[in-house]
Amino acid sequence: MHACMKVCIFSTCIVDLLYPDVGKATVELLQRFGCETVFPDKQICCGQPTYNSGYDRETIATFKNQLDALLSIDADYIVGPSGSCVAMLHEYKNIFKNDPEYAKKAQILYDKSFELTQFIYRVLGILDCGAELDDTATFHRSCHMTRLLGERTAPIVLLEHVKGLELIPLHNIQLCCGFGGTFSTKEPLLSEAMVDDKANNVLKTKAHILIACEQTCLMNIGGRINRRRDGSHITIMHIAEVLNHNVDTSRITYVKDTDHVMVPANGNGVF
Repeated sequence: MHACMKVCIFSTCIVDLLYPDVGKATVELLQRFGCETVFPDKQICCGQPTYNSGYDRETIATFKNQLDALLSIDADYIVGPSGSCVAMLHEYKNIFKNDPEYAKKAQILYDKSFELTQFIYRVLGILDCGAELDDTATFHRSCHMTRLLGERTAPIVLLEHVKGLELIPLHNIQLCCGFGGTFSTKEPLLSEAMVDDKANNVLKTKAHILIACEQTCLMNIGGRINRRRDGSHITIMHIAEVLNHNVDTSRITYVKDTDHVMVPANGNGVF
């Protein structure tokens, strides 16, 4: 059991409103590892949709609300089940660099905030979450988590230690699924072509489960697959649900207790 840490849960809009089971799995995972979890109820959207659409000034109030909400509780860390949304929190440091009041807050938020698998692997130092899932799966790697957080190792390492799970490589894993938030509504035809390509590659693996660290990507790809006659066998699972599945606590293993050498993050800009 890891020394007790207080962790602020950054739920994200999509999880909070549409996929609460992912949030529940996130909390159960962290509590199992000895973390005290807290949830600031004033958190709302991180501001990514409007900011990425070019509404910089109009989104400032949303940014400030999220900063104040997430820092309203004196937690050791802030953890969210989405690399994309956590990457937006990290961007606050640049957005508020000239703001005398919020620059310091944004730096604190940057230092404390982690995507879920990053936190489990790199901060808690856990190698095996004790999960078991006897099935075949393939993994979709999200753009923002890979290119902005620079993380493509932590989720794979954790999935490789899920007992009974056979991971099948996904062709062109580095390519976007076509969601991109408002991109899918502004460029529907291009987005549709991209998600069709991703769905084709998922189905070619013959895996029974599609896993990702981003519920928005899973919503996009899963929605497309579910509209196809050849996709009825595919189950969609967020990685939090996988790592929280049929857990045997006696199997939880820490990196420090093994010969495993922690693989560093690959750095910003990687594919």
